[in-house]
Amino acid sequence: MPVGHTGRRPSGGSLREQLGVVIATRDRQRTLAATLERLLALPEEPRVLVVDNASRDGTAAMVTRSFPGVQLLRLPVNRGALARNEGVKALRTPYVAFSDDDSWWEPGALRTAVDILAARPATGLLAAGITVGDEGRPDPLNSVLAASPLGDGSAPGSRRVLGFLGCAAVVRRHAYLDVGGYHPLLFFGAEETLLAYDLAAAGWEVIHCPQVVARHSPADAPRPGRQALVRRNELLIAWLRRPLPVALRRTAALCGDALHDPGARRAARELLPRLPAALRHRRPLPPPVERAARLVEGAPA
Repeated sequence: MPVGHTGRRPSGGSLREQLGVVIATRDRQRTLAATLERLLALPEEPRVLVVDNASRDGTAAMVTRSFPGVQLLRLPVNRGALARNEGVKALRTPYVAFSDDDSWWEPGALRTAVDILAARPATGLLAAGITVGDEGRPDPLNSVLAASPLGDGSAPGSRRVLGFLGCAAVVRRHAYLDVGGYHPLLFFGAEETLLAYDLAAAGWEVIHCPQVVARHSPADAPRPGRQALVRRNELLIAWLRRPLPVALRRTAALCGDALHDPGARRAARELLPRLPAALRHRRPLPPPVERAARLVEGAPA
């Protein structure tokens, strides 16, 4: 049985045999270098693996040259969020933390996360608290997760949730691989919701633990098409996992919005060719998880 699955508290010092950090990146060489410096300075000394999504700016060469202690996995094409799946498969540590090329973990956070997961074999994913920017202001998502209507989690001060931020999560590797990780149909955008659904459906606990803190420093640059992509994927998730009336109602709303909203039109255009695959892979949530999803959305359970 891998280290960390015994329920015993990990010993002090390095976490290299217990936890690795996966970073998926594409064409952000300078930002990634700063993040790697921060991760390598952590007292926990985690393994760090960079999955390069076919960068064209010399990212892979920079990692090899400047960070020889970092494992590098080069993908021949951009696989979006699925690059994280490849990273988790490549690591052999029982726990895996995710960072983006613009996020990192506060000192001590990863040890706390491993302590929590090692003591709770049914917990599959831990969603961290998030601070933003140099000033460390709280991310608004913290309040949303802390107010989850799903009740207390198994760890002190935690809440059960059905969502998280991809760059501020720590997973039990076995649980992540058990449910297939991020779904190939989504590519990128809202993929965390589907993973949380699938973990809960498989019986794994998903909790928000504010005492585990990740720092995020996102760029201020606009992200064209992001809202349309997220809305497309939210509809795909509905067709993949939610009851048919929910999927039909939300699709009709999108089509209505598309009459006057260019973003909705783009989402609808990109949704339609993916619907056959969503129907082939459709696996509705078990009733308890569907009720939890409705509670989170504020709908009658």
